[in-house]
Amino acid sequence: MVSSLGSLGLFGIEGYSVTVESFLGQGLPAFDIVGLPDTAVRESRERVRAAMKSCGFDFPQKRITVNLAPADTRKEGPIYDLPMLLGLLVASEQLTPVPATTYFIGELALTGELRPVSGVLPMASAAKDCGATTLFVPLKNAEEASLIEGLTVYAAAHVAEITDHLRGVKPIPPVGKYVPPAQSGHILDFSDVKGQEGVKRALEIAAGGGHNILLAGPPGSGKSMLARRLPSILPAMSRNEALEASKIHSVSGMLTNDHPMLYERPFRSPHHTVSPSGLSGGGSVPRPGEISLAHNGVLFLDEFPEFDRRSLETLRQPTEDGEITLTRVAGSLTYPSRFMLVCAMNPCRCGWHGHPSGRCTCSQSQIDMYRSRISGPLLDRIDIRIEVPALSYDELSRRGGGEASSVIQARVERTREIARSRYEGRGIECNAQLPSPLVQEFCALDDACSKLIRTAFDRLSMTARSYDRILRLSRTIADLEMSENIATHHIAEALQYRG
Repeated sequence: MVSSLGSLGLFGIEGYSVTVESFLGQGLPAFDIVGLPDTAVRESRERVRAAMKSCGFDFPQKRITVNLAPADTRKEGPIYDLPMLLGLLVASEQLTPVPATTYFIGELALTGELRPVSGVLPMASAAKDCGATTLFVPLKNAEEASLIEGLTVYAAAHVAEITDHLRGVKPIPPVGKYVPPAQSGHILDFSDVKGQEGVKRALEIAAGGGHNILLAGPPGSGKSMLARRLPSILPAMSRNEALEASKIHSVSGMLTNDHPMLYERPFRSPHHTVSPSGLSGGGSVPRPGEISLAHNGVLFLDEFPEFDRRSLETLRQPTEDGEITLTRVAGSLTYPSRFMLVCAMNPCRCGWHGHPSGRCTCSQSQIDMYRSRISGPLLDRIDIRIEVPALSYDELSRRGGGEASSVIQARVERTREIARSRYEGRGIECNAQLPSPLVQEFCALDDACSKLIRTAFDRLSMTARSYDRILRLSRTIADLEMSENIATHHIAEALQYRG
């Protein structure tokens, strides 16, 4: 007899429908799995066999063939354990046939317990798109699967619970819609930062327009402290943004039943020893790297010049396009990677160049060599470059901090809303995403502004890319001031951030 059950697979961060076909034929007992299974899928034979016997079912002593369709797509992971077991029960008439609109995913323990799997969120989304009405998942994946509206989700801790439900012996209650816990607010707040008003202004502009920023200054001046507080002033993610970012984290196995969805913008801070594949993504079927895990959030690179040159150069294309395409033997995958790049560096190797104490021991050639680790093309993609000076004793000993993050965030959200209204219907969320063909339309300059930027273009040897970035940055500064037109002082401030 032949049985057919619906299941799901993953390719990158997109799910797709997989049909698990089970056939019991005559001949010597055997158990074959076809349809381009990887090692984990082939090993399902032993997990399914042990789980069936542990649950009191009869394992068919026949020639078993399980086909995972489509047969030309590679199947990975233990997610097909549950549909394989149920398919064999249906084929051996120990269980009645299951509706075609019911899908199953889950890894089996030898005792029949269900273990959580990665990538449930994109797979549940794909199930709905494929016409599924019901999805069975392990108990620890329940909240993640329930995020997809219009899909009835059942969660179980043991395969016996599912078989009892399908027989009508003991129905499983459907999983309710996940309700996120109340946000307690950011622990890291800009009110903790003393001094550095110019740097905080630059970070506010960067947050308002989604611009990349480089912080340069001596050790202990507060570069990392400021960067780690940046998420506290960024606008809250929309549900679509949160789902998009959560899919990437789901595929990477970084979501739990307690936190099945990202509600705060991701902040990724890889160590400077990260490899190019760790940053961009890697594997025979490439998994998301730090670039994609920071999607809709912040990618913070501390000790910027200490990163491997090859790793840094992988940032060029994603910072421009908002996505990264990885090509491996298994095929090409495109991951979203629209993030704010925040970098921090010392002015020289010892860190004290330009410090009033004069303790720097680096020669000019050493300073030049240290700074040359950052390529010109990459530096050209950073909109704001600002010095973070060392604080004086009076600044450090002063009681009280500056503005709270909530106050700054309100201005940032207002700036973003102005941009969204301006670009309505174009899929542009902030000024940094404004494509070059539209820059001249939305960043129009009067004669005085044109004259100023023309002088700067000649004296600073600006490129076409830096010219566009200056205009986008000026647009953000104008939006912060709620100015409809770009003025000369907006251009002047944007130019000073290109130092």
